[in-house]
Amino acid sequence: MTETPFRIHIPQSDLDDLARRLADTRWPDPFADPAWDLGIPVDAVQDLVECWRLGFDWRAQEERINGFPQFTTTIDGANVHFLHLKSPEPDAVPLLLAHGWPGSIVEFLDLIGPLADPRSYGGDPAVAFHVVVPSVPGFAFSGPTPDRGWGPARTARAWAELMTRLGYERFGTHGGDWGALISRELGLQFPDRIIGAHVTMLPSAVARDESDLDGLSGAELAKGQRSLEKARAFQQTGIGYAIIQSTKPQTLAYGLTDSPAGQLAWIAEKFRAFSNTDHDLIDRDDLLANVSIYWFTRTAASSSRIYADQDVQWGAALPSSTVPTAVAVFPDDIGLPLRSLAERTDRIARWTEFPRGGHFPALEEPDLLIGDLRAFFSAENQG
Repeated sequence: MTETPFRIHIPQSDLDDLARRLADTRWPDPFADPAWDLGIPVDAVQDLVECWRLGFDWRAQEERINGFPQFTTTIDGANVHFLHLKSPEPDAVPLLLAHGWPGSIVEFLDLIGPLADPRSYGGDPAVAFHVVVPSVPGFAFSGPTPDRGWGPARTARAWAELMTRLGYERFGTHGGDWGALISRELGLQFPDRIIGAHVTMLPSAVARDESDLDGLSGAELAKGQRSLEKARAFQQTGIGYAIIQSTKPQTLAYGLTDSPAGQLAWIAEKFRAFSNTDHDLIDRDDLLANVSIYWFTRTAASSSRIYADQDVQWGAALPSSTVPTAVAVFPDDIGLPLRSLAERTDRIARWTEFPRGGHFPALEEPDLLIGDLRAFFSAENQG
């Protein structure tokens, strides 16, 4: 495999430029909207901007990420950046962690060590992983893609090629958001290679109309009603960003690429809306590290294009998957999947409903997610 060792080092001139732009932010009118109904309030963004400008240590984040082995390679004409930590355990399972938008490799930094080296983190060394964390083409340090078409299907083929080059014929995969769709695509296209797919989002399992609740009763019917209510609310008030990014991402990108406050607001609003809105479970440094990567790599446009290049239309029926699938349900996520619907399209091998957490469980509840990954792939290995 032709791979190039990679280390992050943002030029000081870029850090100085960011600080200047943040200090010179031109603010909209300070309309008071404590309910966030019209978007993220001005005072919330001003607070984050001051923290980013004066209290956030990007160099410490560089050091944190550079603590993992990193590489770049070219696959299907696109540059691909990835982290790859081999486990010291001889029977470790290769595991690919796939992020989505507006996430990045930052989501998984707290998972890599415990998954790869459980012995050092108080875990069972019998359940260990060789961990591969790629940046989706068009995102972060993979950089802008040179052409169109980088939806989940093409990205899944690139990830299969990456794992082949790393010497992993069979492997497991995990993802949320677009990472869940990419993980599922890997199972559809390469069912003989995928040990299991662990996802936190399954669009086909979210109730969309009353007919999806037919045959449910008791607690399951109550879950179905909540799923339907959540889906309708998202369609009514939460999907605007996706419509813009799936139709005119280039126009949007001028503002996000020129204004760090704009890029911050665009992502921070989703981190809150997609998670628990009553209390913040996401560390502010993690949020700012994630936003910084989008800013420094100038990938607002190319990362948004995944919405324009998706392989199927929103809500379209999905082909059935035969790969063992685990669904981890976090109650504050944007969708609430139902097992009865999931079993129509997927081979459900594990279904776990957690008491807390949202769209970014690797940041919100890393211990719960680590435990579920270990349990699922341990069962798969035994079976």
